[in-house]
Amino acid sequence: MNYFADERRAAIGRTVIVAVIVVILVIGAAAGVYLSTRSTSTTTSTTTGTTSSSSTSTGTGTTINTLTVDDETWPTGDLNQLNAIGAIPYPDWLSYSVYQSLVTVNGSELYQNGTLSLEPMLATSWNASSSGTTWTFYLRHGVTFSNGDPFNAYQVWGELYGFYYLSANTSGWAVGYDVFNMNTTDFGPSTLALMSSTDSQMITPTAQMLSVMENSSWPIYVINQYEVGFNLKAAFQWFPQMWVQFTGLMFDTQYVLNNGGFGTPAAYNTNFNYNPIPGTGPYEVTNVVPSSSVTFTQVSNYWGDNWTAAEIQANPYVDPGHVKTIVVTVQSDDATRYVDLSSGSAYIAPILSQDWQSVISNPSKYSYFTMPNSSANIVGIAMNTQRYPTNNTDFRLAIAYAINYTQISDDVFLGTEGGGLTPMMGPEYPTFSELYDLGNLAPYSYNVALAQQYLKESGINTASLSPMQFAVIQGCTTCESTAELVVSDLSAIGIPATVDVVTPSQYGPPLVAGSGTYAEEVNESSTIANLMWFGTATFAPDEPTPADSLLTWVSNETSANNWAIYSNPTVQKCIDDLTNGASQSTLISDCTAAQQTITNQAPYIWLGSVKLFFGGGSIVYNNNVIKSFLPDPVFSGQSSTAILNTVEFVNGQDE
Repeated sequence: MNYFADERRAAIGRTVIVAVIVVILVIGAAAGVYLSTRSTSTTTSTTTGTTSSSSTSTGTGTTINTLTVDDETWPTGDLNQLNAIGAIPYPDWLSYSVYQSLVTVNGSELYQNGTLSLEPMLATSWNASSSGTTWTFYLRHGVTFSNGDPFNAYQVWGELYGFYYLSANTSGWAVGYDVFNMNTTDFGPSTLALMSSTDSQMITPTAQMLSVMENSSWPIYVINQYEVGFNLKAAFQWFPQMWVQFTGLMFDTQYVLNNGGFGTPAAYNTNFNYNPIPGTGPYEVTNVVPSSSVTFTQVSNYWGDNWTAAEIQANPYVDPGHVKTIVVTVQSDDATRYVDLSSGSAYIAPILSQDWQSVISNPSKYSYFTMPNSSANIVGIAMNTQRYPTNNTDFRLAIAYAINYTQISDDVFLGTEGGGLTPMMGPEYPTFSELYDLGNLAPYSYNVALAQQYLKESGINTASLSPMQFAVIQGCTTCESTAELVVSDLSAIGIPATVDVVTPSQYGPPLVAGSGTYAEEVNESSTIANLMWFGTATFAPDEPTPADSLLTWVSNETSANNWAIYSNPTVQKCIDDLTNGASQSTLISDCTAAQQTITNQAPYIWLGSVKLFFGGGSIVYNNNVIKSFLPDPVFSGQSSTAILNTVEFVNGQDE
């Protein structure tokens, strides 16, 4: 999602929402989810991790020289990859087509049967020491950025420490994953000055620069030109998965240093907002019209140009692409995007609930993505555990049992039109089966009698309770529709609430980043909404690990995204186990207890996992022209449209 303006997932830099009492959440699919493609006809064909159409049309045979793709919103963070430290840009149209990752997930086997399949990209392989605390990544030889600069271990080292510097040297700089002991690092302005002292330190470093890079007491160090070492403070079994997107996407650090540097923690270098840093992918950005469009052109020196069809099928995100030019345009109006799709002005576009019926009524022309049952695209409500009245556990449970989940699934998330919600239990994403619902807990259900019982036990006199505002992001139709149904359900048991549509600027983080303390505004009842939509309609993990939701949703050390402003010692024990090297049996035991505690205390209400890419709609494509494509590896976590270089055509063109 650019999740302020639409109905999709937004990571938005792990900073969202002012102190709230209730926030509806939707969490986008994690990397590795098994993606089926759904044609709208009754004879739908599905494939693993790619799109396919049941249409019998073979297309016109006309070569497409320029592929036009509509999207709903301009990226938050513009096109500046320095913003990846904050889990933006979003949507990142440059993901994989321009910026490639060290590690990816096999797009042909994404979470099929809940199994994560990691694949090499810029790192050909990796291994861990017997203790699990030292990792070595072996980088691909002969790779260059689009401007000709070589990709190597020096470039990786420079980028990652650049992110560390931009974080103001915080330990959780890698999108919240606090796995490094950064206290052994002495990185700051003097190191940056050394990196900038020649115009090729990240290509052919001097002896002085090498002595810094090769210091193996630091958490990240260079072993040689094509090997990078990582020292962790404790074993973290999902470490390779940390580099699938965001801070794992590689750019030309030397180019950054030669064009003004990283900037400062308070002000990133904005030179790259509309002049993107070169990447190693098959496309480069050749034209930018701010807030309107971006043009991508195939590069002539892409390292994967000579890959065989079999190699690409096994690792499809490396695909060199099948069209010379791609233009992504911003069309904020759903009706306009549908007109573009129907007229051939665009071949791929997000179509939401407003025009969904037009899509499903024309299966001979349109196909769309659906999610698997065990996806990481979830919808839910987060309740501010620090403010009256939702600081009362029984009151929160009353809300949990007052909601008609089936009605929300059918009426808002198009359950009767190819979509809907699958019941689930959080906070773990259903995809990560090793930590999902360890206690076999039953999801909250619609039970008015039980809701009334909990309301009575709360001791709260709803007759004297001021109406709680259910604030939703302006422009998010699924947010507003869900809020209206929840408000109606709460009214039925005597809890007063109203829907309040707010602008993006009225959202902000409830938790002081990384401190475990709450923002001052949390007690200012005059300015804080009591009920709030979490995210928009979909929200994906920042990285495809089972630790992601726990580290961010319910931890007292999160840098943001703890929408409920919730922490508990039993829950924190599970969270700490994730990164302190605890045994698997200890982890399972502690996390089982944590999930039971979370269920009993109801800081979050999990409405279900979504079927459609955006909850109330999906990525739609003209199946007479487009044969297949992949979304990003975390299914709306990185981008809100196709990964551009994976788009294949019905006529089999390879321009």
